[in-house]
Amino acid sequence: MTMRTRTLGTTGPQVSALGLGCMGMSALYGEADRAESIATIHAALEAGVTLLDTGDFYGMGHNEMLIGEALRAAPAARREQALVSVKFGALRDPDGGWSGYDGRPAAVKNFAAYSLQRLGVDHIDVYRIARLDPDVPIEETVGAIAELVEKGYVRHIGLSEVGAETIRRAAATAPVSDLQIEYSLISRGIEDEILPTTRELGIGITAYGVLSRGLISGHFTADRQLGAGDFRAMSPRFQGDNLRHNLNLVEALRKIAEQKGVSVAQIAIAWVLARGEDIVPLVGARRRDRLTEALGALDVTLDAADLTAIEEAVPPGAAAGDRYPAAQMAHLES
Repeated sequence: MTMRTRTLGTTGPQVSALGLGCMGMSALYGEADRAESIATIHAALEAGVTLLDTGDFYGMGHNEMLIGEALRAAPAARREQALVSVKFGALRDPDGGWSGYDGRPAAVKNFAAYSLQRLGVDHIDVYRIARLDPDVPIEETVGAIAELVEKGYVRHIGLSEVGAETIRRAAATAPVSDLQIEYSLISRGIEDEILPTTRELGIGITAYGVLSRGLISGHFTADRQLGAGDFRAMSPRFQGDNLRHNLNLVEALRKIAEQKGVSVAQIAIAWVLARGEDIVPLVGARRRDRLTEALGALDVTLDAADLTAIEEAVPPGAAAGDRYPAAQMAHLES
């Protein structure tokens, strides 16, 4: 496996062709092993992965502290190559509930101060609000991040889960390096308006959910029991008939993967990689074996016939169920 690089838009840094999404190491997907999580981060850095993605609200700061611990224990050369992307703005309560988003300039700077401390770094490489605050113009939020860039606390400005109009307004305020948004074989909503907009403006994409939270990894089964703390227990795509329908799509994809001698996860990640050099998939591996499998996607070459077969097996709009429960879908722009 040879790690390739891509650039986050025209204003962003050069990063590895795959990034590591660290959320599952702290929250929303059941119990995680701390030692294995840190070992996975170290294995990713050793393999040439440079982009580590987190959110200050993942485990109410736990994920940032975990990454900070992993970076401190990593060899100096690996630590220096790491680029950390942080989402902020989600409001939590002690019970783990969600209370909206705060994009006020004073809040932006407050969130950044705490993130710098938890991560143990002097700057954040890419900083972005997790969801648009409906009560604060995006110009004010991005403007506050731009002030942090001027002071050296942030290197690049990002966006997350916003629509084309918001992207344009943000980019008119300050240079935006990339948009983080869900994109996979069964989540292709960005292709209509959002992806053309980012390409017009020279903004890259960091794609999360490339395996749809494990649904199209080839490892998820209909009889799997999910704990109360697992987000998927409430996700529409993992419920009843929706789950059975979606797993049938996976089986169709499995046939193509087997013909190429690769895993379902590898062909699903390779499909995202093939969508353009401006897209960097984030893989949410929590264990070293899953990381190794994901990195194998870099060696998968999909020709025109492969891509046609994949899209026939899993055509656009084929998934059953929304990607979030209704209350969370209300916070997303299209």
